[in-house]
Amino acid sequence: MRTEMLTALAALGVAGVTAIGAVVSAVVGRRQPRGQARRDDFTAVTARLDKDIERLETRLSNSEIRIAGQSAAITYLSTWTRSLVGFVRASGLQPPAAPPIPDEAKPHLHDIGV
Repeated sequence: MRTEMLTALAALGVAGVTAIGAVVSAVVGRRQPRGQARRDDFTAVTARLDKDIERLETRLSNSEIRIAGQSAAITYLSTWTRSLVGFVRASGLQPPAAPPIPDEAKPHLHDIGV
């Protein structure tokens, strides 16, 4: 009877260790590998950086358009001023009528009364 009891306890011990091993194996199997988590983080960071790059490209494009308009305004004013000064130096009469203002320069000339 004693040996039967020891055999039963040993079998119970083996069954317990097997159950614990099965649980540990299941937990480890469901875990995401460390490399996979890093790849997921890289994907998220890359997507965020792509959005930031698109936003910056839009800002750059808007800045280039604004700078082109300001350049046209400066060129217009410089040319007009030179022709006006030349005319006034050549004669003491009224300055000539201004040439038409380019469309790209109009938004940048609003604060000088042109």
